Parts: sequence; C-alpha cells; structure tokens
Amino acid sequence: MYTCSLARLQNKIDTFKTFGDTGTGGITRLSLSQEALAAREEFVKRCKAMGMQVKTDDMANLYATLPGGEDLPGFVMGSHLDSVINGGNYDGVLGVLTAMEVAETIWTEKIRTRRPVTVMVWTNEEGSRFEPAMMSSGVVTGKFDKARALASTDGKGVRFEDALEASGYKGAAENRLGAQGYAGYFELHIEQGPVLEMENKDIGVVEGVVGMVNYTVTVKGVSDHAGTTPQKTRKDALYAASQLILLLWARLSKLDPELVFTTGKIHVSPNIHTVIPKLVEFSLDARHKDPNVIAQAVEVIRNLPETLSGCQISAAENWGRKTVLFDAGYVNAVEEAAKEAGYSYRRIYSGAGHDAQYVADILPATMIFVPSVGGHSHCVEEFTPTEACLNGANVMLNAILATDKL
Repeated sequence: MYTCSLARLQNKIDTFKTFGDTGTGGITRLSLSQEALAAREEFVKRCKAMGMQVKTDDMANLYATLPGGEDLPGFVMGSHLDSVINGGNYDGVLGVLTAMEVAETIWTEKIRTRRPVTVMVWTNEEGSRFEPAMMSSGVVTGKFDKARALASTDGKGVRFEDALEASGYKGAAENRLGAQGYAGYFELHIEQGPVLEMENKDIGVVEGVVGMVNYTVTVKGVSDHAGTTPQKTRKDALYAASQLILLLWARLSKLDPELVFTTGKIHVSPNIHTVIPKLVEFSLDARHKDPNVIAQAVEVIRNLPETLSGCQISAAENWGRKTVLFDAGYVNAVEEAAKEAGYSYRRIYSGAGHDAQYVADILPATMIFVPSVGGHSHCVEEFTPTEACLNGANVMLNAILATDKL
C-alpha cells in the first residue's frame, strides 16, 4: 500500500488558504475572482512542475494530467477552488489538494499506472457569485443550458461569460470531461456534517447523493393597521405561516428518522412593523435517499390545508432531484482501500450536492468523505485535521491504483 505525504499535504493546505484569506480564519474566494484566479495560477504552477499536461475547456474547467503507460481512458480526481462568502478552508478545495497530492505521490514514487491520471478543477461549483451552483459540471454533463449559464450575472451585473473571457482560462469544448477520454471519476470531500465524527469513523464510503425536493409555500392574508384591527378579525399571513411551519415539522417528523427538512428562506410583505403581514412565502427543502420517503414528504406538502386562520395557502415545487447512486465497483474499491489501510469507515450518503452527482451520469463515479470537526461547513469554523485529510488521500490513491489493475 502506498501513502501520501503529510508534510506536502499540509503545505498545500497552508498555501491555498492564503488565496482569499479574510483574516478571520476563513476565505472568500468567489468563482473567477482575482482570489480564485490566483489559486488557479498556483495550481497550474505546481502541476506543471510535475510535468503534467494542463488544458482547459470552454467553461474554464482545468485538467492536469500525468500520462499512463498504455493508451487507455484515464482516471480523473476533482473538486473546486471557489468558496462561499466567509467560507472555510476545506470545502471543495480539499478535493483538489488531495488529488494533487495523489498525483504528486505517483510522480515522486515513480508509480507506473496503465491509465493517465488527471486532477480537475471545476469552475463555479458554489454558485455564490454566479447562479446556479455546480454550473460547469451541469453544463458539461448536459444538465444545464450553456447559454443560460453564460448569461448569469453576479451582484455587480458582471456576466459569467464576460468573467470567463477575462479569466484567461477559457479553452475548447473538445477538452471537456467525457466518456471518450476518461474511465472514471473520484471526488474527495469533507463530510460537511457530524456523522463520521460522532461515530468515530475515519472515512465515509459514499454510496450516493440523496434525493430532494424544494418547495415555496405561499400564504395570502390581508394587510390592516397593527393598532386598530381586533385580533379576532385579522387575516395575518405571518401567523398562519408560523402555524404551517409547525404543522409541517410535526407531520414530516413522523415519516422517517433520516428525513431532513429545512425552512431557510422567508419573505414577509409588506414587512412594516405597524402593518399586519398580507403575504408570506417560505421555502421547504426535504431530503432523503429513499424516493418513497421523498414521495411521502411531497404528499404532506400537497395536503396542506387550503386555508388557515383566514389565509389562503398554496405550495409550488421549485426543483427536485432523484437520488444518485454511485458506481458499485468504484464504491467497493474505496471501501477495500480503507479496509486495507486499517481505517475505520462506514458507508454513507451525501446530503449536499456535488459535481460528482452530475458526472455519475456520464462516467463511473464515487466520492470519499473525511470527517468535519463539529460538523461545521460553509463557515470559518470549518476544519478537518491534516492527518484525517491524509487518510482520505491515501484511500483515493490506493482505490485508483487498484482499479487501474482491472
């Protein structure tokens, strides 16, 4: 069994956390910003120092490749360098850094692989600057319309297409990830949740990405004066919405202990302290690996009362996704690598979306999770000890080497 270098991986983590450093322990490195471009420049410099061939596609996705010994489709490992605003130093970027470390181990140890090994950087995974999230993997795999992606604008009115042209990383469409040139895809990521830490597991063997639905629930009442309208005559949309949220929690909680659901966005109108709210819109996000449980959650949403406390109720679906199952052979390869290394592990599903879920439609794919301390992510508290990161890199390296022999 081969092992990666703790010192080299620590150097990578320490270097890349400087790009977009907020001075508070986290980073803001929005897609195609100067901070993100600086991180890309460092990535390219390090990869070229190992003799890797570097190219880009039409969405500015980066591909750095070590040649293999035979003319065969290659393996690709990847994730993203962009972050959310005031994010942490591990989400996304760790998948790139561990992939670089795997490649560097192959290079320094002169390990002979049959297949080429590519390290990939996806453009605009977070969607924090340009919506939607996972934009480039969505375009490359045919999930999103490229023209709509190019027309996306940031908060300052800058179009993604213009940022793409200005970046210097726009390449050719024929360089895209696809079934012709690649045999399979591995993505390492922090768990972004507390399960591995709670269960004292070193590695999460990711079987897939859970299905989900996202709805907007609308409550329509009547605005009146806050001081002159008797309570018994009010049609207060916020009061009705609060009752609905409690009702949804009560009903959804009975379905399955692994079902997770969230109301994370609420809009109140007219949002004036002296006026009774006439309109409330709130989101409901529900996720589970079993499509039958998701279907039950949808039934709960669709069977909300039509009226409540004198207000009209309606619900509309915004989007959804089916549960994505990763390639069984690749999942087993990850499990065997963890077992061989003597790491504790468990099989797990991802509750968050990742580029790998789209790639799984065009290539065999899987993911590897490492623990998140306290379950924190998308915040400055996000942290995984480098030793734990190294465990994941070792698993990815040996899973790839084992698969390369097949």
